[in-house]
Amino acid sequence: VQVQAQVSGQITARHFQDGADVKQGDLLFTIDPRPYQAAFEQAQAQATLDQITMKRQQELRARNVISPQDLDTSQANAHKSEAAAAAAKVNLDFCYIKSPINGRIGLRNVDVGNLVSPSSPSLVIIQGLDPIYTDFTVAETDLALVRKYLGGPNVKVQTYSPDDKIPSRLGDLYFIDNAVQPGSGTVKARGVTPNPDHALWPSEFVRVRLILDTIKDARLVPSQAVQISQNGPFVFVLKPDNTVDLRPVKPGQRQDGDFIVVESGIEPDETVIVTGQLALAPGTKVDPKPYSAPNAASEQNSASKSSM
Repeated sequence: VQVQAQVSGQITARHFQDGADVKQGDLLFTIDPRPYQAAFEQAQAQATLDQITMKRQQELRARNVISPQDLDTSQANAHKSEAAAAAAKVNLDFCYIKSPINGRIGLRNVDVGNLVSPSSPSLVIIQGLDPIYTDFTVAETDLALVRKYLGGPNVKVQTYSPDDKIPSRLGDLYFIDNAVQPGSGTVKARGVTPNPDHALWPSEFVRVRLILDTIKDARLVPSQAVQISQNGPFVFVLKPDNTVDLRPVKPGQRQDGDFIVVESGIEPDETVIVTGQLALAPGTKVDPKPYSAPNAASEQNSASKSSM
């Protein structure tokens, strides 16, 4: 947020330290209030006088001493002076520039003694840090899928720091643009991300995951367990007698940790072959070993339980 002066005058005081956290309503600058204080007192005095005049005119009109036009004029003058006093009070309040939001204040552009006005550049910029906006784009090819779930209860925006040194943050989808950007084939989107520890900073690059829905009891297997043949995706499933069976599967979305959802083709707690598939065929007998790491270089047969 750019903090601007709303009245003209000389800055007489600064009430913050550059880079400090501020709260909404905290006093930031004071513009010399003396001219505006005098104008306010003058407007108040005129409003008081016009109120007295109006009451006197009402009494005279009740005795038919004055015309209705004279009473109307006095009433209009009283309302006008009240409005002038209210405007003068607003200008006096504008001499005390306060923070409009909670956030962290930047480097000030003016100091005590500077003359400022509404047309001057911003006095200082305040960045809101909690919550913080996460801006990202959605590919045009994914737009139909996003629109399918848009507005659903499970739509979330997960934000990751670029170096993974802080835990990911789960926020809400706040905005998605109404047009595809020409040339890039993407749509702008924005999430609102909780940031209570201020670990994420404005304009910082982050990784974003747009969650459209949550699948309960999904079957996950390491992505390298799913192989492709002429007949489509498949996995090798370990049978109780340590022989393998080839199962056609319908893979779903990839997940964190190099896992993939299998929508159909295997059952919970079945064991799938993760490495060494090139040496296998349906009915081959194997000596399975526990699967330990996604990047294991061993060519021996390994096995992994499909998880819920």
